[in-house]
Amino acid sequence: MKDPDRLTRREFLAKIPDAAIRSGVFLSGTGAVCMIADNFISNTVVQAGVLSGGFKAILKTAPVAGYWASAESGAAGCTACHLPDEAIKGKSFDHKGVVKCLLCARECLIPAGERGACKARFNDGGKLKSLVYGRPITVHVDPIEKKPLYHFLPGSSAYSLATSGCPLECAFCQNWEISQAKPEDYNGKIIPPHAVVKAAAHKKAPVIAFTYNEPAVFTEYLLDIAEQARKQNIRSVLISCGYMNEAPLSDMCDVLDAIKIDLKGYSPEFYSRVCKAKLDPVLRSIRQIAGRGVHLELVNLVVPTLNDSKKMMTELAKWISGELGPDVPIHFTRFHPAYLMKNLPPTPRSTLEAAYETAKSEGIRYPYVGNIPGHPGNHTYCYNCGKIVIERVGFFITGNNLTKERCKYCDTEIAGVFK
Repeated sequence: MKDPDRLTRREFLAKIPDAAIRSGVFLSGTGAVCMIADNFISNTVVQAGVLSGGFKAILKTAPVAGYWASAESGAAGCTACHLPDEAIKGKSFDHKGVVKCLLCARECLIPAGERGACKARFNDGGKLKSLVYGRPITVHVDPIEKKPLYHFLPGSSAYSLATSGCPLECAFCQNWEISQAKPEDYNGKIIPPHAVVKAAAHKKAPVIAFTYNEPAVFTEYLLDIAEQARKQNIRSVLISCGYMNEAPLSDMCDVLDAIKIDLKGYSPEFYSRVCKAKLDPVLRSIRQIAGRGVHLELVNLVVPTLNDSKKMMTELAKWISGELGPDVPIHFTRFHPAYLMKNLPPTPRSTLEAAYETAKSEGIRYPYVGNIPGHPGNHTYCYNCGKIVIERVGFFITGNNLTKERCKYCDTEIAGVFK
């Protein structure tokens, strides 16, 4: 029997980021220290918000979420929860208090008093509540290249924020301290959408980025922020695993200016074994974004022995080129041991370079090598003349050879959003 006064290892680890938050910092997965908020945002919060004070206090102020169905509400037909081919005629079902979350591809059936797999949405007596609306747990100003977005306002700053929660369980997650956490694991203050926009403007950041955890879990908050930001001529970008359903993604595409999707591997088996998820919903989301014309970039974190085979890289590149066309940038990013995969080595440079060349051979015009500072694969090249049009060192622009979105050497148009 467990001693009630003794913490398990998991509980102890969960307390570490909580203590860091209380002291005003957030410990990232790489050990870097980021300030949670400056005095400006803190003052805004004090005037507008309340301390979280644990789960009960969070639930008390949690708004009703969007994107869910309940048999008791009468707002949805049987097929909202049951599969179309499921034999339901003549059968009886106990629907009391159960809701079905329709936000992500997991479509969790959540009994009263429980929460979905993302830990951010809770069934409060038959109503699905968002536990993370207005509750960011980390805020930081990053270069847009850190997201990474290389073809969207290069060199600009992004006011970046995250809550806790994620529908995936990636064994290599770099931000597991927040993605696998519950909202009550962190103390914080309610920051309404208008305060986020005001803080971004104060920082002179032309972009607000929803990032670090999986922002789909705070879709309602994201939509409200992005709508208000657009009125202030501040653009919004999403950094996502792409596991949301079509309706919420459509609403996001209405207000977002760019989306980066982590395509973690071109293998259903890899997604199932390593991420506890499915590949098809991610591919569907990528197609939907491309079809809506929102600026799109992809990242593939290349994990040694798991998703780095020549066959998988070739199939991934063929799918991107065939489904999306040659102009969607793909970043092949170096894996660093983290979370549950500290036994694997960092991705060899040669593996990333092979993926880069494979993408080029399949007609992709803008492949990149990521997480190796100083690598020539960080630069943007004109696909026509081969010269560098945007030069980078780490996350910073050191040279720009674009003239009105065209290569200054041969006048070829470079795909992207540059102003």
